[in-house]
Amino acid sequence: MTRRFLFVLGSTRPDGNTELLARRAAAQLSADVEQEWIRLIDDPLPEFSDLRHDSDHVRPPSDTAAGRLLDATLAATDIVIASPLYWYAVSGPVKRYLDHWSGWLRTPGVGFEATLAGRTLWGVTALAHREPGVAAPLVGTLTNSAAYLKMRFGGVLLGNGSAPGDVLQDSAALARAKTFFAQEAPLARFPHETGAAVRQPPRPREEGALTR
Repeated sequence: MTRRFLFVLGSTRPDGNTELLARRAAAQLSADVEQEWIRLIDDPLPEFSDLRHDSDHVRPPSDTAAGRLLDATLAATDIVIASPLYWYAVSGPVKRYLDHWSGWLRTPGVGFEATLAGRTLWGVTALAHREPGVAAPLVGTLTNSAAYLKMRFGGVLLGNGSAPGDVLQDSAALARAKTFFAQEAPLARFPHETGAAVRQPPRPREEGALTR
């Protein structure tokens, strides 16, 4: 199957740092790899309605925002979530896109779960912080989403930037972008499946203990 990358741009401004970084990484893909770019603010998805316990699950028409994005998602071998770090998580438009996955999972005749299983999810984000660890909630969202659907996960390409164009000064991020999509993308796992240590909450102070 020919590789087809879907780049889902979740910034609320065009040509932001996250998009610039994603395009630098995409420029390294070979010419035979198909690319489709969708900017979520250009054709906004409707509010998501949770119908998990209802039977009214109808495939959205292909001439609607939801239908176009569903078709593009199903056609992609690789889905790239390009979202700036907004309050330490994915942007609102990206969260809405992922919420719609819940509906598509339950839409008859779509085969959303079976189609995405084994395909690859990637992330690209720009953050206005020097410590990459603050992006952990965003990384966790994408990792767990991939794990739930039994997808592969290629990780998240992080860059630093706040003002327009800042990320182009992040030489380390630009260097990582050159090989980002060439790296191995293993099957995604939930943290409890990987044996990752779970931080225990601090023990409560014993009554009468001295404080400093």
